[in-house]
Amino acid sequence: MLAGIFSWVTDLTDALGDWASNWWFLGAVFGIAFFDSIIPIVPSETTVIIAGVAVSTGEAPYSLWMVIVCGAVGAFLGDNTAYGIGRGFATRFERRAERKPKFAARLAWAAEQIRERGGLLLITARFIPGGRTVLTLSSGITRQPRVWFIGWVAIACTIWASYAAGLAYVVGQPFKDNHTAAFLVAFGTALSINVVIEVVRHVRAKRRARSLDVVESVGPQR
Repeated sequence: MLAGIFSWVTDLTDALGDWASNWWFLGAVFGIAFFDSIIPIVPSETTVIIAGVAVSTGEAPYSLWMVIVCGAVGAFLGDNTAYGIGRGFATRFERRAERKPKFAARLAWAAEQIRERGGLLLITARFIPGGRTVLTLSSGITRQPRVWFIGWVAIACTIWASYAAGLAYVVGQPFKDNHTAAFLVAFGTALSINVVIEVVRHVRAKRRARSLDVVESVGPQR
């Protein structure tokens, strides 16, 4: 059974390597990065890693910087599209807020959080599946300044694409003669780092929640 699974994985990675050895794969990197910003089920990071591994193993006819540019630009345009969609629904959310005080409070809280920590949130959310879509839509819904949004998203997408492609290239270097090992090690490393980021974020969120509970329980001091 294990031999069958390993054979299937090898066939899959070989097929991905064949696809990534063509110029058109850069278009796939761009397109998937774009749609992943809007529909968070598209494997954009995996696609960038595949391209980075292909460059690392010498199978790609393109350069690493091309992978980074295609991934970053696709993600940037996708994030701005998600922002535009959110901005288009802003009026509906505001009308609902006028009728429902609790909803208005949540909307105001979201807007305040994005204003205070939005820049760093946009960067970290790039590494959280689905998180980037929620945050970019929320930025549009809460009418965050477009220039501010564009600046931070440009930074976030550049860091994200450079990280995914660069990590794949560096990790894949020792496995130039084994595309399957190069992809699995690169993908496993990226997945492990993302898990660590998510765990740290979760722990910090729980600590922050506990701190707020303590402050509320103590109440105002006289």
